[in-house]
Amino acid sequence: MSKKLVIYLVAEPDTPELARAAVEGGADVIELGFPFSDPLAEGPVIRRASERALARGMRTQACLDVLARTRDLVPGTPLVPMTYAAILEAYGYERFATDARQRGATSFILVDLPVEEQPALRRIQLVAPTSTEERIRAAADATDGWLYLVSVTGTTGGRTELSPGLPPFVERVRAVSDVPLYVGFGISTPELARAAGELADGVVVGSRAVEVAEEGPDELRSFVASLRSALDS
Repeated sequence: MSKKLVIYLVAEPDTPELARAAVEGGADVIELGFPFSDPLAEGPVIRRASERALARGMRTQACLDVLARTRDLVPGTPLVPMTYAAILEAYGYERFATDARQRGATSFILVDLPVEEQPALRRIQLVAPTSTEERIRAAADATDGWLYLVSVTGTTGGRTELSPGLPPFVERVRAVSDVPLYVGFGISTPELARAAGELADGVVVGSRAVEVAEEGPDELRSFVASLRSALDS
């Protein structure tokens, strides 16, 4: 069973071509960040990218247009908008879900919306090392397809090694749930992707992918290919 590779990109006008390059490199899922002015939990790379996107006028409607163009370029790849509750509060939860699905969203990630809120919006739930067993169980029961394991407490961004707390954390989650587990936060190199893939069913690469994407589609394609070959080896 090959490990899944999720690549995170911030929604900007040139993102559809970058997403296509990532898929050509071996990405299984594209997570599309809809920028927000106060991105909790995001480290400096994604924060800067979000500020740049907002400065270029990337509001919700523009992001939905990017989603639709991305869907045209990668017709078979799951596309998961990642954003914040405030964006959906403003737009309307049901309206957002409908409009995004019409434009090709396969699920959603809302980093700051607790599992009990808006249960009608099926989404990929997140759990962290600080989550109680009760929270992990609730998230696993409610999640849409897979569970996002935040590998570290803190912000996103490249790390040099996996957290030593990750193996016991994965074990805790596996003890209460059989949904696929994808690990994110801090995975920035093929070596870290391989190590995380040995523990989990998939990995999410964000900050480093956003950095490489700034160099263009060719660089992103080869970076993703290096992650893919590490996961498959």
